[in-house]
Amino acid sequence: MAKTVVGVFDRKEQAEQAVHQLKDEGYTEREISVVAKGEKGGDQGGGNQGGGLDMSEGLTWGGALGGVAGLLAGVGALAIPGLGPLVAAGPLAATLSGAATGGIAGGLLDMGIPEERGNVYEDEVRQGRILCAVEVDDGEEETAESILRDNGAREVESHSR
Repeated sequence: MAKTVVGVFDRKEQAEQAVHQLKDEGYTEREISVVAKGEKGGDQGGGNQGGGLDMSEGLTWGGALGGVAGLLAGVGALAIPGLGPLVAAGPLAATLSGAATGGIAGGLLDMGIPEERGNVYEDEVRQGRILCAVEVDDGEEETAESILRDNGAREVESHSR
């Protein structure tokens, strides 16, 4: 059975390093999701990047998640009621853009995260933290959990999908 490993980072650099290591371990942009709070009031065309970033730092996030030609096109700015502007990349981004009214917790339900834990993760993002979720095969969760923790993630858990 597939699993989703989730962790929360306080700083963008921690999340970027974790994503680099996940990619080095063989995970792809189709398995790694990142969600962060965006800034209000930007005029950068596609919205603002999360965690207090502006769009000019989008290349850094895109590079961490798969390069400009890869996942950067999948990095999107979203506005979710009650949360405000967000930036998301990976499978969770597609889920959030399709059902923005359900919030992050609703999007995480599709990844096997129980609603009560999804609400905790949504609150973490609301407070300016960065959520990283990795879809793994059964038996691989310990590796992904270790990578997230080693890079400073909190609230690290695995959930069956």
